[in-house]
Amino acid sequence: MAAPLAFPIQDRFDPVSDSREITMIVKALVKTMALWKVSNTEAADLLDVPIATWNRMKRGHYKGTLDRDKVTRASLLIGIFKGLRLLFNGPLTYGWVKQPNTGPLFHGHPPLDYMTRGIPALMAVRHHIDALRGGS
Repeated sequence: MAAPLAFPIQDRFDPVSDSREITMIVKALVKTMALWKVSNTEAADLLDVPIATWNRMKRGHYKGTLDRDKVTRASLLIGIFKGLRLLFNGPLTYGWVKQPNTGPLFHGHPPLDYMTRGIPALMAVRHHIDALRGGS
């Protein structure tokens, strides 16, 4: 039986209004999306923001706050990114999200397709990656 996670995955986060914290979160998301080679539309879908908002984030011109939904999505995406880096070495480290996957969540489609369905899907992928790494 796998040991429980030392830090359980949160499913709700407080909104963020501190500009330094927002900048840090947005930079991490931009880097993650770039390394995963997702399109601007896919990135906007993952974050559930208009494409214009994603483009401002990407250029470093985002001046808004991050509501609970966006912080939750950001945390899950960054957690998936970190989990993949710990799990894989080589091309799958950054390419996994776009590769067809026969796992039970994905049914032959890339995980990215599933992840764009919203927070429950992002949580399921995060749990899936953690389980592959030997967590629960």
